Amino acid sequence: MNPENPTLPAGQCPVDEHRLHRRLFLKGLSGGALATVTSFSGLFHNPVFAAETKKAQKRCILLWLCGAPSQFETWDPKPGRPSSGPFASIPTRIPGVHFSSLMPRCAGIADRLNIVRSMKTAQPEHLQAINLLQRGNPDRAGFTRPTLGSSLSHALGQLDSPIPNFVFIDPIPGGNEFETFKAGNWAGWVGSEHAPVRVGGDYTRRLQIAAESIPQHDREAREQLRRFFTSKYERDRSSSIARSQNAAFERMKGMSASADLFDVNQLPAKDRERYGPGSFAQHTLMARNLVEHGAPFVMVANGMNWDNHVFQHEIHQMLVPELDHVLFHLINDLEERGLLDSTLVVAMGEFGRTPWLNPARGRDHYPNAWSLMMTGCGLKRGVVTGATDVDGVDVTEKPYSEQNLFATIFTALGIDPHAEYELPGMPTFHRVENKVEPIRELLA
Repeated sequence: MNPENPTLPAGQCPVDEHRLHRRLFLKGLSGGALATVTSFSGLFHNPVFAAETKKAQKRCILLWLCGAPSQFETWDPKPGRPSSGPFASIPTRIPGVHFSSLMPRCAGIADRLNIVRSMKTAQPEHLQAINLLQRGNPDRAGFTRPTLGSSLSHALGQLDSPIPNFVFIDPIPGGNEFETFKAGNWAGWVGSEHAPVRVGGDYTRRLQIAAESIPQHDREAREQLRRFFTSKYERDRSSSIARSQNAAFERMKGMSASADLFDVNQLPAKDRERYGPGSFAQHTLMARNLVEHGAPFVMVANGMNWDNHVFQHEIHQMLVPELDHVLFHLINDLEERGLLDSTLVVAMGEFGRTPWLNPARGRDHYPNAWSLMMTGCGLKRGVVTGATDVDGVDVTEKPYSEQNLFATIFTALGIDPHAEYELPGMPTFHRVENKVEPIRELLA
């Protein structure tokens, strides 16, 4: 018998004790201070322990459909109405819910997705709308709020991690209205150590050229010298700017050590073929690979492809099937790897498209009533919330703003959406202002 508990056989401890220790351990894993894989090296050499720890870490993939897709050709079709296009609607795995016929794969996994059909935001122009939907709260003059990626890097990331905490995969770095936003300050008051590491297009080529142009021994000597002087400057002057710059340099050094994760050609050919040859598809596959290896936040953008002011139906007929295909494989892959329960996936643009066509047969900007998809970590599955009227002109049930959306994202990831930022000498700011509630129907 167990001398500490006579009711148990020898060598067996109480079940409640196991539960308590497991709860405390998992609580530590799920917090913002999750230890990196090198922190307890003996434990993490155990592959089972390492795999379970990786699954417990929370992360987010944002598929940013820049330019804004049409809700009518994706998540909220209006068949037979003047606002509808030429595409039919099809039933999904959720009884009574239809998607556009351009999305048959997503219709087949609708019970694993959540759709918000009643987004209602305030900004009708790209730059202002992107700013609003990336930062989650209206502007406050004189202050730059961190973007979602920087906020999640701040809340979930580890500055000593070899993998960047905020990766922005950007296949089209210039030549569109998104460029003005990208030239700005992403990290705001959380500091440049939480700014994105950008890859894709010329950014990836520049990194490769820089790495190849300087011999390894010379790079190491330069890095040691830089670290010595900048650390001395940071200590002597208590400089927060120097501290942020040093953290950014360390992050880039870590990135070079994990460079293979940014090369989709290192992944199995069958995976690359499944996702498809397009840059959006391949970069989404890269995002999956990054979160598998511990990246807390990865954002995949795709230029301004969705800004269809002309030939709306013809262009969406090309774009939507690719989105359908990519989402299908991403969700299935995460689920098969046991990562969907810890990875939040969001697919959205900055607003929707008009219920009517303009003279060029395009749909214009429309923030009054639009849709998005989110699934995974901390959310129920198979929920469609909100509704628009018969022609999709206005929201008729449960209008949600960018603040509701951000409160939902933070809550799903285990982050207090109303927590106050620690900003000595500055006004009070919260992750989501005014205690705006998350979309409760979606939360598990």
